[in-house]
Amino acid sequence: MNTPPTGPLTGTVIVTGTDTGVGKTVVTAAIAACATASGLRVAVVKPGQTGVDPAYGEVSDEEVVRHLAGPATTRTLASYPDPLAPLAAARVAHLQPLDLYTVVDEVKRQAADHDLVLVEGAGGLLVPMGPRLADIPGGGSWTVADVAVSLGAPAVVVARAGLGTLNHTALTLEALDRRGVSGLVVLGAWPAEPELVHLTNLDDLPGDLHGLLPDGAGSMEPGVFRRSAPGWLTETLYGSCEDPRMLAEDDY
Repeated sequence: MNTPPTGPLTGTVIVTGTDTGVGKTVVTAAIAACATASGLRVAVVKPGQTGVDPAYGEVSDEEVVRHLAGPATTRTLASYPDPLAPLAAARVAHLQPLDLYTVVDEVKRQAADHDLVLVEGAGGLLVPMGPRLADIPGGGSWTVADVAVSLGAPAVVVARAGLGTLNHTALTLEALDRRGVSGLVVLGAWPAEPELVHLTNLDDLPGDLHGLLPDGAGSMEPGVFRRSAPGWLTETLYGSCEDPRMLAEDDY
């Protein structure tokens, strides 16, 4: 088992999820807000954004993070109109797909000027991001896991609170561990009125829990979000929460 970090994370950190819609963007914003408040210069990089149409009032993940957390720098490297995995979205739209080395090089550039670089993936850990080049073994496509390996970066795994999360979280952590990448777990949306399944999942959740965000955190006014975020995350993620499981007993 790969040893998880014991102190506050610096350098590059991958934010991935057990699936799509688990709260990666809001968790990314919470970490960025906490680190920024701690005096760090923070950059947030989104390699591939899909399924956002400004004509319908939709906002990108980068815009959400910028609005909620106000980090020093935010970047989206490629955007595709269809709500698909980035590789498929690029193919359907006849647009240039993402290149792994372009992403890695851009993250390294940001790391040279920032204390912390958060790289937010798309969907889950092994979602196809772009075509795998001939000199990378395995064929097929590259994933956010490849970014973590290339950069030697730990990963924050954002998970659901409800049914199915135990299996999905265990599989994601196992995939990271096989690649020598440490994983920290954060629950992306804890319900205001948890049911039995949420409470038992909290007891049985695999991995080290380093955060628990209340459902609806992304709808908070930015000032409230930034003041509240430290209470949701452990010191490893620049928060002040000693035990995120205790937050489940609070009345949000």
